[in-house]
Amino acid sequence: MPESKSVVVAAPRGYCAGVDRAVITVERALDVYGPPVYVRKQIVHNRHVVEDLEARGAIFVDELDEVPTGSTVVFSAHGVSPAVHAEAAARGLKTIDATCPLVTKVHHEAKRFAGQGVQILLIGHAGHEEVEGTTGEAPEHIQLVQHPGDVDGVQVADPDKVAWLTQTTLSVDETAETVTRLRERFPNLIDPPSDDICYATQNRQQAVKQIARHSDLVIVVGSRNSSNSVRLVEVALEAGAKASYRVDNASEIDPAWLVGVNSVGVTSGASVPDDLVQGVLDYLQNQGFPAAVEERLIEESLTFALPPELRKDLRARS
Repeated sequence: MPESKSVVVAAPRGYCAGVDRAVITVERALDVYGPPVYVRKQIVHNRHVVEDLEARGAIFVDELDEVPTGSTVVFSAHGVSPAVHAEAAARGLKTIDATCPLVTKVHHEAKRFAGQGVQILLIGHAGHEEVEGTTGEAPEHIQLVQHPGDVDGVQVADPDKVAWLTQTTLSVDETAETVTRLRERFPNLIDPPSDDICYATQNRQQAVKQIARHSDLVIVVGSRNSSNSVRLVEVALEAGAKASYRVDNASEIDPAWLVGVNSVGVTSGASVPDDLVQGVLDYLQNQGFPAAVEERLIEESLTFALPPELRKDLRARS
């Protein structure tokens, strides 16, 4: 008798408080100021969210020199460096800062350590906007460490004045390994005042671990440039899933992945709207799998207020 099939969808998944705040910021800015509203970089790392906001009148740019003088520009959830703020002011741009407050916290930690003359080892991925923004807070004090294997190459002026910080969307387990290796080299390594890897990243990784243990296949919904989505695939495989793949939406699922598979786990990165997850669940049902059962690790209730500059203009309209 063939083994029965199952689909389990992880919770929490999808939008976190910082992403929700950033997307709503662009939507409200379009309401208040009218299109176009310019956004520096992708507001969040999800192609579908960006395309939806573009259809409403948002214009996404890579750099501020693409924004006409005097226009409104929103800074993405990943944060920007002081140099970007200065450039916007010099060009007379109206800025709305949608940086996630948990990223801003890391910026403050970097400035505080730098002010104390401490060398900062920033664990993160080169080229990620969040890393660029944090590094820009104290470029002469920050050295990037991307992987545990990079630790042996780290050189510091004073091994007793070294601290570590991280990008908010890293693998919890890999980061712990990197920190352990750093502490072996620098026994007096200074810890950040609190966890830099954000609550949503940690919760989504714990939730995918929970479903991966009993999944032949784990499908992660998220865009290629979403760091936390890519990490979920890695975490699922490390936790025992026989296979795991990332897709932007259901159209990217390869039917060959389902051959011989009885148990499927589904989750999504922190910048993914839930309708994309539902599309994957519908696809699986069309392929003969049953309706999904949700497996919830923890309830999330955190929310963030909209940026103060936008709240002020919203009040003025009401």
